[in-house]
Formats: sequence, C-alpha cells, structure tokens
Amino acid sequence: QICKMFGTVVVGVGIAGLARIRDLMNPVPSSPSEHLKLFGFVSRRSFGNINDAKQISLEDALRSKDIHAAFISTENRSHEETIRMFLEAGKHVLVEYPMALSAKAAHELWEMAEQKDKILHVEHIELLTEEYKQLKKEVAGKDLVKGTLHFTGHVLDENKSGFPAFSGIARLTWLIDLFGDLTVTSATREKQKDKNYSRMTVHFNTANKKPLTWIEERGPGMRREKKINFCFTSGCLENFPEAPRSSVGLFMQDQNLFAKKLLGQVSKEELAAEKWRILRCLDLAELIQQYCEEPEKIYS
Repeated sequence: QICKMFGTVVVGVGIAGLARIRDLMNPVPSSPSEHLKLFGFVSRRSFGNINDAKQISLEDALRSKDIHAAFISTENRSHEETIRMFLEAGKHVLVEYPMALSAKAAHELWEMAEQKDKILHVEHIELLTEEYKQLKKEVAGKDLVKGTLHFTGHVLDENKSGFPAFSGIARLTWLIDLFGDLTVTSATREKQKDKNYSRMTVHFNTANKKPLTWIEERGPGMRREKKINFCFTSGCLENFPEAPRSSVGLFMQDQNLFAKKLLGQVSKEELAAEKWRILRCLDLAELIQQYCEEPEKIYS
C-alpha cells in the first residue's frame, strides 16, 4: 500500500482560509487528513509567509504538478470563477458554501467535476456541529406539524456575499436535512436601506404539506443566533438540545471528509445524496431570490 499524498493549496486567507492553513499543517494523527500536504496559499494581498506556509501565485498553483487539490476560501462572489479555474487545471476542489451564487453555475461546475473525474466538495460545517447532530437525533422519527427557523446576524455586503438565500444557505441546508425535500410556497424580503436592515421570510411545504418558515434577518448590532420552533404531533421543540463540545474542530472534520473522498473511502450512495442536497438547496435559493425580486403583482 503506497501512501497517497495530495498536495494542496489554500486560496483566500480570511478567517476560514487561516483555519484551513492551520488544520492542513496540523492534521489529527492517523486521520485521513494526514494524506494532505500544504504547498502554499494564494492571496491578492501580499503576506510572504503565514506560519510556515508560503505564498504562491495563482498561476503557479494552477500549473504546479505537485498541487492536486485547492481549498477555496474566498468571498462568495468569486467562488464560481475560482472553482472553474482549478477544475479546468485538473485539480480537486474543496469550497466554502455557497459554491456559487446561481443554480445554473452550480450545476455546470458539478458536471465539469464529474467529466474531469475530480472531487468537488462543498463545506457544510453547519451539519457537523454537535448542536446540530443532537437536534437531528431529537427530530428523527417525529411527525412535523409546523416549524420555524429564525436566524439573526450582522450586516453582510451583498455584492460580495450574494442574495440572503445564498449567503444563508446553511439554514436552508438544515431544513432540507431535517425534514426532506421542500417546496417554496412564497418568499418576501423587507429592506430598510437607511437602517442597513434586511429580513427575508420564506414559506415552504414539506412533502407531507406541512408548513415550514425560514427567516433570515440582518441588521447592525444584531447578535448572531438561531431560534427554532418545531412543533410535532408529540409536542414542540423551542430550544436546542444540550450538546457536548467536540474534540475535533469543524473545519478539521470537514477536511477529514474531503480527504476521505480523495482516498475513495466515501460510498457512492453518500456522495449521490450529498450532491442532491447541495444542488437542491441552490435550486431553492435561486427560486427564493426570484420570488423576492418579483415586482409586486398588481391585482386590478
């Protein structure tokens, strides 16, 4: 058994990019991440070195035979173009969510990855949190009557992060993962430009025609938090179940999953289910954006 090593590059060194560099340099012993070797990072700003990681140019990263995979941690707006460049160069790609800001682009990129026989992995650390894992256990096997997921957070620059249905796709992912496929019944958005405030409200039906509401609300000084209210035939869940702290960080868990895919250790069924979920959420995000941006229908 030859020890397979995959050379990697991190593109973008914001908070996520720095976490990626740290985790690639300190893999969990005897985890799949030991098969990843950091060759350097790419950034528009010039750093020289970060810890022992060296800065390299985008051209070198794309050309290098030693680099097999790219970790893309740039702003949302540039994900699509960066994924495309690395896939075209024959590299595997790990990208932070959302992978693109349109469903069409996402489907095209996924097809491209399949044609080139490359792994395209979209980070979904929100599914890896202990809080979420406990919530999923709690919800399993219960009959939903109705539910709401309400997220609040600080203001985002939409030119960089995209429409709230895309930048907030982590919440949509939760709902789909917890309750199965959803249909959008309506979506609206309220904006107060002068106050820098935005509130998107989306109404869904589950396959069993049960109503779910997702509210994504952002404004100055708003605390980053999620509130749930899921009502089942057996009662309502209004608080997150108690969850232990995980010993392995979220980005590291995600990195291990990516490494497992590179090593061929993830089943076809799991990969197919993940692909469906990711693309379905992006399709819904686009539909929500269309609903919100429709000019008011005038009924005469």
